[in-house]
Amino acid sequence: MVVVHRVFRRESALAPRLVRAVPDGGTARAAQVAAHLDDYVMGLHHHHALEDELIWPLLHARGADGGLVERMEEQHQRIDRTLAVVAEWLPAWLREASPIAREELALALTEHHTVLVEHLDDEERLVLPLVAEHLTVDEWELVGRRGLEELPKDKVLLAVGAILEDATPEERAYFLGRAPLLGRLMWRLFGRRKYAASCRALRGPLDEETGR
Repeated sequence: MVVVHRVFRRESALAPRLVRAVPDGGTARAAQVAAHLDDYVMGLHHHHALEDELIWPLLHARGADGGLVERMEEQHQRIDRTLAVVAEWLPAWLREASPIAREELALALTEHHTVLVEHLDDEERLVLPLVAEHLTVDEWELVGRRGLEELPKDKVLLAVGAILEDATPEERAYFLGRAPLLGRLMWRLFGRRKYAASCRALRGPLDEETGR
């Protein structure tokens, strides 16, 4: 969970920067950034849906801190509300890439990042000890397996790249060691290049700003 959370921390922090880097009227670039935001939101919803289905009910049933579990569920709802504001501004920004829509969207994404990081911090600090106490190894590993198995097939290698980007060597070995042989081969043969190219295309304007 901690490694996956790094993905959401990184991408939610990048999101308002990516939006603000789009020039006035840059609708083609706005569409590229919006497609990335769609993938990010899909991944976050998927992650939270698995927690709602596979973690919270087991913690409830096994007598874990009910107030804490309810707090996690309420935080999911708060995160969803921030994403609803993002969804409200996204169409207007896509139409014209206007400065007003751009700034409102960036502010909505900044608020989303703030609420999300609070939730991720609480999960790691307060929930993971309950998981270790109340869930079996098989139950916990099911969450990770479903996380990748239920992604659209054309998104799996990009998801793997996102997970591995900030992983330690030990974490990388753990994730790749649990992947099927075919998956490891696909990652080594072309997955790494595909993910690197995707990052360059998406983050290029930010790198240019840093270099100036």
